[in-house]
Amino acid sequence: MNISLHSIGFPGTLEVLEQIDRGFHRITLRAQPTAASAPCTECGMPSRRVHGVYWRSLGDVACFGHPTILLVRMRRFRCTMPTCPRRTFAEPLPGIACPRARQTDRLRAIHRSIGLALGGNPGARHAATLGVPISRTTLLDRVRADDAEPIPPVSVLGVDDWAWRKGHRYGTILCDLERRRVIDLLPDRSADTLAAWLEEHPSVSAVVRDRAGTYADGAARGAPDAIQILDRWHLLRNGSDALRGLLDQHHRELRAAARAAAQPAALAAVVEVPEPASPAERPMRTTERRSQAAQERRDARFAEVARLREQGLSLTAIARTIGIERRTVRRWLRAGHAPTWRHADRGTSILDPYKAWLDERWRSGCNNAAALWRELRDRGFAGQYTVVRDWATQRRRQDPPGDPKGAPGKPALSKSPEPPTPRRAVRLLTGEADKLSDDDRRFVTALLERSPTIAIAVDLIRRFTTMVKDQMAGALDGWLREAEGSALTSFATGLRRDEDALRAALTEPWSNGQVEGQVNRLKVIKREMYGRAGFDLLRCRVLAHA
Repeated sequence: MNISLHSIGFPGTLEVLEQIDRGFHRITLRAQPTAASAPCTECGMPSRRVHGVYWRSLGDVACFGHPTILLVRMRRFRCTMPTCPRRTFAEPLPGIACPRARQTDRLRAIHRSIGLALGGNPGARHAATLGVPISRTTLLDRVRADDAEPIPPVSVLGVDDWAWRKGHRYGTILCDLERRRVIDLLPDRSADTLAAWLEEHPSVSAVVRDRAGTYADGAARGAPDAIQILDRWHLLRNGSDALRGLLDQHHRELRAAARAAAQPAALAAVVEVPEPASPAERPMRTTERRSQAAQERRDARFAEVARLREQGLSLTAIARTIGIERRTVRRWLRAGHAPTWRHADRGTSILDPYKAWLDERWRSGCNNAAALWRELRDRGFAGQYTVVRDWATQRRRQDPPGDPKGAPGKPALSKSPEPPTPRRAVRLLTGEADKLSDDDRRFVTALLERSPTIAIAVDLIRRFTTMVKDQMAGALDGWLREAEGSALTSFATGLRRDEDALRAALTEPWSNGQVEGQVNRLKVIKREMYGRAGFDLLRCRVLAHA
């Protein structure tokens, strides 16, 4: 039976089908070339002198779900050129298979597309179900082997970092903001690497980056004629971080504002509320002792950090000596104290619908948790006894010393309210007022009234946010002068050093928002590969998904 292989997807009519063998697990196609001559692989001279024949086995795409083997009856020719160093050569199979390959080109393309989409282990499992089995290592070699497309000329370049391991090792992602696609990955985030890449691609006319000095230096050295543009999202985040750093130094004002917001409206106008005395009579719980001990250790470590800093040691040397991260040292020194960690609010409870009834029963004198739980169960409560017991224990701790709750008619003295964390306080201060709850609105009002320093800083950050979002370049000079005379001096000084790039951010339309989305895609691909994502393999997969 003679059938042209062009009918089953091969280019041209180089081979003719002779026989089909249906095996138990696979299908074998026997074929032979039809060309009368073949060019020499060394000198290119055509030859008709056949030296010998042999069978070449090529894996091909599946047929009816079974693996397919293409057995090609190959000929070796003699080169007729006396000066050619190659005496014999095998006829090539252009468009079908590369020299010495064990698989056809179209099967290799299928394997590469599977590897690019799924990676090693998932790709190998998927290939087996398609009838083209391959090992995970060979599949990843297929991804690495094919050369990537050349990088087209780039005009507007977006630069950002991504984490191999957060806090330890980082890389750099480069995006063409006009074409909205990733064009390259760099193995680190050093200025030398970025400068070398920019020197190889002189078409770059604008570099959009964050405020990191490394990228600023690399862009200045690699593309001195290109304008640098600060990313507006990073500017807004830097402003919020500057305000949070200021609030880290005003815990007293935060606590006073939280107490004032929790009091009735008649007492909201009180200028200062004395802090409640700590209940020294009540013994500390185990968790409280552990928390206090941990805080004492952090305070001692901060004292050592401050001492080393006064001696002139760098942040890196201090971090290496103390055994903590460099950015932790920088954050502690900026705040002026060690952090005081608190757990977030616990949220809703199964006991919330019954709180009003429980408070009434507790004030009436029923202080037995088991009795309260039995009465709640009769009212439809589905929780366990331990929930009611924990609530009763907390209420007893709130009682004033020597004043039992059993006495009816005496109101309970509530514990001093916890202020919001500085991070949440920033969101309350910079968010839209009409979206805040009444308690949050009272807290914001009380805080701004008690601290003129915070009020001025909040006003500056709000104006900075509006200026960046609306790209109001004309307001930049006045804002910088006001900020340099406020508590945000360090933030304004840093912006002043990068004023040209900041002014470009307020006039140019480019920003790195799409680059952040590409970083998220990169992280998904990296985590899919379960630690096998070396740089070369990760780069191939990311660029293939661009």
